[in-house]
Amino acid sequence: MLRVLKTHGTTFTIVLFAVSAVSGVALFFHWGSAAFHGMHEWLSMVLLAPVVLHLWRNWPGFSGYLKRRQLLVPAVIGLAASLAFAVPALTATSGGNPMRAALSAIENGTVAEVAPLFELTPQALAQRLAARGYQVAPDGDLASVSLAEIASASGKPAGPGLIADVAFAEDAKP
Repeated sequence: MLRVLKTHGTTFTIVLFAVSAVSGVALFFHWGSAAFHGMHEWLSMVLLAPVVLHLWRNWPGFSGYLKRRQLLVPAVIGLAASLAFAVPALTATSGGNPMRAALSAIENGTVAEVAPLFELTPQALAQRLAARGYQVAPDGDLASVSLAEIASASGKPAGPGLIADVAFAEDAKP
């Protein structure tokens, strides 16, 4: 196995870099994100092994770059570019994933507030939830208790399951 890695370390690096580059460009332009997301993350992690092997096999040349400080400028530029993305994301007090915010708003909304989003009356949404095992008081106030509270009182978790139960009719499951 070591012989194969020594012989093909550089070629694995090139091929996996090409995969990472193509999938990264596809993700950047939102082309087939579902197909490329996992591929990009996992094969980029796999790319680390041949890169380390490549550095190990070519250490004398690499150490020359270090001694002559030829890596200093690219390293500083790379670090600055990374920080330009990381600092705003890490220091932001608002923002985030809009999909998570929307789903959280649905979970925290009442039956009366959420029903119109799915072109339902509050009573129809209450019936849909009751059919799925949620305990929604039929005569209760549909404007005072959040969907997350209804799920909790019914012994069910909030989250994707609750959202799916709200969004999809029994005969139209995704």
